[in-house]
Amino acid sequence: MTVELTDRTEMADSSELSLDALFELLERMPVPEGYKAEIVEGTVHMSPQRDAHWEIIRRIVRALEDRFGMDVKVKSDVRIDFPGHKNGFAPDVAKLRDAASPGEDGRWRYQDIEFVAEVISRGTGQNDYGPKLRTYAAAGVPVYLIADPYVGRCHLYTQPKGTAYRTELTVDFGTPVDLTATPLAMTLPTASFPRDRGAPARPAEQAEYREG
Repeated sequence: MTVELTDRTEMADSSELSLDALFELLERMPVPEGYKAEIVEGTVHMSPQRDAHWEIIRRIVRALEDRFGMDVKVKSDVRIDFPGHKNGFAPDVAKLRDAASPGEDGRWRYQDIEFVAEVISRGTGQNDYGPKLRTYAAAGVPVYLIADPYVGRCHLYTQPKGTAYRTELTVDFGTPVDLTATPLAMTLPTASFPRDRGAPARPAEQAEYREG
């Protein structure tokens, strides 16, 4: 088992471990402060939370609270297990339906999710545009939003079918995201979403999610 710690930590040779065992091992690791950890298709990923990343998350959560009130069930960086091979995600923002309650294992259920938002990080953006996109669709998550501070753009995915979404809307930061036809029945302002002026994603990662 090898561990690489750079922008992202990947734990290889983990096929013999269950998802719970991987998380237990992760809890014993010296995870740097300010890093988000999750497991995507059996691989542990850790990504640092930059200022722009957190500010966008905060604004999305605030918009949801303004729309639904302070008692809205919104989670951030909380483990939620999804269908597929060892998928223990920690979405940047996940809104659950009002009647949602934790399962017997004490964790929230993906079946109760109405909306997920991921903010692109330099080291793990390929997950948000790749395996997470497919997994959220397969899980039937009605609304999936990607906010990319490196290019100043949002991608909205709706109408999941199989492992894909039938509808995609792309808007630049500054243009409101129309969610009125979704379970959220709201418009998400993006004018205050900050751009990340730091180093861009590595070329291999840019190729994963650049627009065609």
